[in-house]
Formats: sequence, C-alpha cells, structure tokens
Amino acid sequence: MQVLVRDNNVDQALRVLKKKMQREGVFREMKRRSAYEKPSEKRVREKADAIRRARKVARKQMQREGLIAAPKPKPRPVRAGSASAPR
Repeated sequence: MQVLVRDNNVDQALRVLKKKMQREGVFREMKRRSAYEKPSEKRVREKADAIRRARKVARKQMQREGLIAAPKPKPRPVRAGSASAPR
C-alpha cells in the first residue's frame, strides 16, 4: 500500500492511509487476530460472511433487473472552496 505525501502534509497522508486500510479490512483483520479463535467459531464466522456476501450479490442482481428499487443516493454536502460552489 502506498500513499503519496504532498507539500509535506503528513496529516492528510495519514488520513488517506487510514481510509485505505479501513477499505481493505486491515483493522478488522488485526482485531480478529488479536485473540485465538476456535475452529468452530471460525466456521460460524466464515459461514455468516458467505451468507452476507451472497445476500449482497442477490440484492445487487435484483436491483439491476428492476425487481427492487435501488437506494437513493445521499446528497453530497457542498464544501467551501470547491469549483461547484456558488460565488
């Protein structure tokens, strides 16, 4: 994983790194590995994860076919200094 530091702005680079690590599931993996997980617990967790993934795929497929409504997009807040902000 690589993060570029622009203009010596380390705080911004750290924020980007944390976001990338969160997206990749690194924090979840670290928490999971911090303690021993019994094989039976591992099976239960992996089965629940597989069910969750299958439901997500089925929901996306139904949305594409028009059987269920897609979620409404969240309105993005207008930030000060952005190009689309009124002047």
